[in-house]
Amino acid sequence: PMGSERTEIRKRQMATTPETPGAAQAQLSTGNRGSNACCFCWCCCCSCSCLTVRNQEEERARRTSHELQTESIPNCEESPAPTLEEVNAWAQSFDKLMLTPAGRNAFREFLRTEFSEENMLFWMACEELKQESNKSVIEEKARLIYEDYISILSPKEVSLDSRVREVINRNMLEPSQHTFDDAQLQIYTLMHRDSYPRFMNSAIYKDLLQSLSEKSIEA
Repeated sequence: PMGSERTEIRKRQMATTPETPGAAQAQLSTGNRGSNACCFCWCCCCSCSCLTVRNQEEERARRTSHELQTESIPNCEESPAPTLEEVNAWAQSFDKLMLTPAGRNAFREFLRTEFSEENMLFWMACEELKQESNKSVIEEKARLIYEDYISILSPKEVSLDSRVREVINRNMLEPSQHTFDDAQLQIYTLMHRDSYPRFMNSAIYKDLLQSLSEKSIEA
C-alpha cells in the first residue's frame, strides 16, 4: 500500500511539473510572433502596406499641388500707389477697378484671401495673349494658358461651363489671340458678380480708403 501511494504521488507531481525550458521558449516565441503580426493573415498585412503607401503618395501629391500653386504665381503688376480719387472710383464700377494696375493688384490681393486668384491670373494671361502677333508665340502662350487654367488636371483650373469649354477646344486647333475670348468674358462676369461686391466690403479696400483719406486730410 505504501508503495502504491508513493507511485500515485509521483504521478501527480509529474503531471503538475512546469514544461521544459525548450517547450516554454517555443511557446513564448509563438506568442511573440502572434503579437507582432499586424493583421490576421498575409492578405491583411499586404493591404495595410498598400494603404500606407497610398496615403504617402496622396500626401506627396497634395504637397506638389500646393507648391505648384504658390511657385507659379507671377508677381503683382508694377504700378504707382493709387490716389484717393482712384480708390473712390473703384467703388463706382468694376470696370474702373479693372482699368488700373493698382486696382487689379488690390483686387487680386483680395481674391487671394478667397483662394480664387486664378480668375485674375487667367484674365491677365488672356489680355497678354491679345497683344501678341507672332504665330508661334501665340500658339505657345495659348497652350500654356490651356494647361494652367483650362485643363481639369491643373490646380489653377477656372470655372467654365461646358459650352465655353467646347468653344476653347475647337479654337485650340488653330490658336489665335482670341482663342479664350468667351472664357475670359465669363470669368470677368464671375468676378464682377461674385467677388467684386465682397471686395468693396472687405478690410483690404476699407483700410486702403481710410489710409488715403487720412493722408489727404493731413496734407
